[in-house]
Amino acid sequence: MTLQTFLFFLVIIPVMFFGLLVALVINLADPSGDRFHRMAAWWGRFCTRLMGITVEITGQELYNPDGNYLIVSNHAGMADIPLILGSIPLNMRFVAKEELGKIPVFGWAIKQAGYVMIKRGQSKEALKSLFKAIEVLKNGRSVHIFPEGTRSETGAIQPFKRGAFLIAEKSDAPILPVSIIGSNRITPKKSLRIRKSTVQLIIGQPIETSGKKARELQDAVYATISSNMASATL
Repeated sequence: MTLQTFLFFLVIIPVMFFGLLVALVINLADPSGDRFHRMAAWWGRFCTRLMGITVEITGQELYNPDGNYLIVSNHAGMADIPLILGSIPLNMRFVAKEELGKIPVFGWAIKQAGYVMIKRGQSKEALKSLFKAIEVLKNGRSVHIFPEGTRSETGAIQPFKRGAFLIAEKSDAPILPVSIIGSNRITPKKSLRIRKSTVQLIIGQPIETSGKKARELQDAVYATISSNMASATL
């Protein structure tokens, strides 16, 4: 067992559980979820530092921290969510699998805070739940989604699913493409062993969505994220 694995179970899990209990109360006082997000962003930075993860960020000057975007990134490792929360100062909500919303305390807190729970598959119910993200965007918050649907075992980018880009087409919110490089080395898929690593986040130029179809946006975002991954220095 590595030191990082030990700290994860001894420190991070208890801190997260206590924070979620506090969040259940805070969400009642602030149903917008904004205070919850500030707590989650702090937790992301805390996790990154405690785990000894070095984060190199490129492209921070390309977007407005006070704006709202549909944030789209590849999914390379288990640490991607705290990395995004702690490194990108946007008031964001995540799109998460419906199963996560059923976890006691954790699921209750993220649903209260406005995270979007989606069903898997291509059913009408799946699309209906995905479109809830449009309302979040129209209310001035950013939304983050992993369009691959699952983590990559090797860190290589996988094909994108269409749902994220239907949200973009219907909401007219600009897309902020983010390439994550190296997080697969922190915790390999199907493993709980955690290691120190350096991760690179490359933020691309925001992509305007007004008047564009989902397929066009899907291709453009995939090209941007994959190109930036190919140019990474790690």
